[in-house]
Amino acid sequence: MNRIQGIKRRETFFPGNVRVRETGGEESSRIIEGVAIVFNSQSEPLYEDDELEIREVIAPEAVTRELLDASTILMTLYHDNRRLLARSLRGSGSLTYEIRDDGVHFSFEAPDTEDGRVALEAIRRGDITGCSFAFTVNYGDRSEVERQSETRDGKEYVVYTVKRMRSVHDFTLTPLPAYPQTEAQTTRAIEEEFRAGQLEQEKARRRQRTIEELFSKSREF
Repeated sequence: MNRIQGIKRRETFFPGNVRVRETGGEESSRIIEGVAIVFNSQSEPLYEDDELEIREVIAPEAVTRELLDASTILMTLYHDNRRLLARSLRGSGSLTYEIRDDGVHFSFEAPDTEDGRVALEAIRRGDITGCSFAFTVNYGDRSEVERQSETRDGKEYVVYTVKRMRSVHDFTLTPLPAYPQTEAQTTRAIEEEFRAGQLEQEKARRRQRTIEELFSKSREF
């Protein structure tokens, strides 16, 4: 029986994917572009202690144009929805995006506001180099999230592969991932439920094999 309950809102960070577009002229560009969602690449650790590390991979099939066009996506600064830089409302607005082989690319013109100027300067200086995105996924559905793990030097390394998302909420420009303690606790709880669910599935398989063996032996008599 699958024990993981409900749909979780998650945030995943990918470094080194933000820049100000080069113009080739004397006038400075105000176009900020980058990759908000990177396919087939491990995220920064979502949870880590001495015995366990958890990362995430976004599979290309997890994000479709239909999904993005059905979402309201905010482009924010430093994980703060009050520091709004651009927005896509069901496929239209000041934030544009494109799905390519390596991920979801975005582009927008920085607004002539204090936050717009801060974003431009921070990216040009190299203070902001990455982007996070928030999304919703059902960890209780194995068709949406796949788990793999390996143990090295006594530590378990777990990778969740997201194969389907329910919605995308926002992109944010940030120098570091913002994984608050509650987010780490949620990730650890998901992992514990995955393990419990796997144990229950293994018990069910053993019971089924035992029944099949008993049935096979009964037919021999």
